[in-house]
Amino acid sequence: MKIGIVIFPGSNCDHDMYYALKKIIGEDVHFIWHRDISVEGYDAVILPGGFSYGDYLRAGAIARFSPILQAIVDFASSGKPVVGICNGFQVLTECALLPGALMRNQNLRFVCKHVNIRTENNGTMFTNKLEAGQILSIPVAHGEGNYFIDDTGYRRLVDNNQILFRYCNPDGELTEEANPNGSRDFIAGIMDKEGNVLGMMPHPERAVEILLGSEDGRFIFESMLR
Repeated sequence: MKIGIVIFPGSNCDHDMYYALKKIIGEDVHFIWHRDISVEGYDAVILPGGFSYGDYLRAGAIARFSPILQAIVDFASSGKPVVGICNGFQVLTECALLPGALMRNQNLRFVCKHVNIRTENNGTMFTNKLEAGQILSIPVAHGEGNYFIDDTGYRRLVDNNQILFRYCNPDGELTEEANPNGSRDFIAGIMDKEGNVLGMMPHPERAVEILLGSEDGRFIFESMLR
């Protein structure tokens, strides 16, 4: 599988993602510069975490106008997988590939730690190697991860089973203490209605080796490869 990782000015998780997919998972991985205008020949595209354009306007708001984004929108409309992690998730909401918005964390502080997320839908291309309700330990690192969506949009997410992951405690319970950013209904990851665009705040690429405390992130990448 040929996978492209988009680099924006300010991306800082691009090499983490490359290492996880190339060295650990063993796939054919290449970097894509944000000023490129084509993703032809790729089987999947990933928008990594970081601070695209320094987040000077709003996280992901400037990156949304990078030349590569129109190619990615077309790529997604063809049914091929597109994944946005952290800042990449923010970019996907800014270009309307995913609904909702990411706001400042509820406590207005940057959060960086391992969290638990519960698998809400295991019947997708990103979760098919997981069991329903399976709990993953994956790190977060963000200042604007507070997922917001209005009531109408939220009902659509629920009706279409688009919520893939929710923040939880180690026992799988949805508690306020387990929600690191105040996201609505503990949402940690969603997909689009068609099921081929994933956005999530936790960093699965930082959880692919037990040496780093968890290898649960591999389930997500291996699901996509399957």
